[in-house]
Amino acid sequence: MKIQGTTALVTGANRGLGQAFAKALLEAGATKVYAAARDPSTVTLAGATPIKLDVTRADDVFAAAKIAQDVSIVINNAGIALGAMLLSDQGADAIRKQLETNLFGMLNVSQAFAPVLRGHGGGALVNMLSVLSWASLPSTATYSISKAAAWALTNGLRNELREHGTKVVAVHAGFIDTDMAAHVTAPKSSPADIAARVIQALLNDEEEVLADDISRQVKAGFGSTPSHYIAGLKP
Repeated sequence: MKIQGTTALVTGANRGLGQAFAKALLEAGATKVYAAARDPSTVTLAGATPIKLDVTRADDVFAAAKIAQDVSIVINNAGIALGAMLLSDQGADAIRKQLETNLFGMLNVSQAFAPVLRGHGGGALVNMLSVLSWASLPSTATYSISKAAAWALTNGLRNELREHGTKVVAVHAGFIDTDMAAHVTAPKSSPADIAARVIQALLNDEEEVLADDISRQVKAGFGSTPSHYIAGLKP
């Protein structure tokens, strides 16, 4: 699909990867990019159009969709990561909180903007997932549950939105050099590199983006014995 002359919306666009997505879209020729954030005053990217959007609030999401009726690209980037262990006292609560943002927030945005995208010929819905959709580390198990669910949601949305002409793009990546992974000492990709790879995927009409080496390795290892999701990842 083309990006030149289009209008896009990015959730969680006030910093980190979301800001990198918004910047990359503008540089690729998007006429307007709505940079969505819970507090739009925190959006500082020159050229972006701040818009209030808390993905966990359905009324907030539909209000944003009513304003942003001109979009043909939506990037579901907003997400949270909590480090609670599964069997800890905080495990169940951490899962619920992450599902609320990483799964139901993505669904809220997809439901609200599906008619908008359809009205512009289909466009594209991009869901930021993770290599942790497929495998888990001891410290990421609750996050991995939410991302695995978001991957399943993405596959379901692809089926339902195909008749709308909407391209649904799943993006998998390992650790990215943002605030979310500030505590991680393992190698990280730059937000700009991930955003550039997604822009190229949109231009190429790709439906799945393996944005870095680790995501490609884990996907390739699905057929190995034992698979990465059984053997586990090494941080």
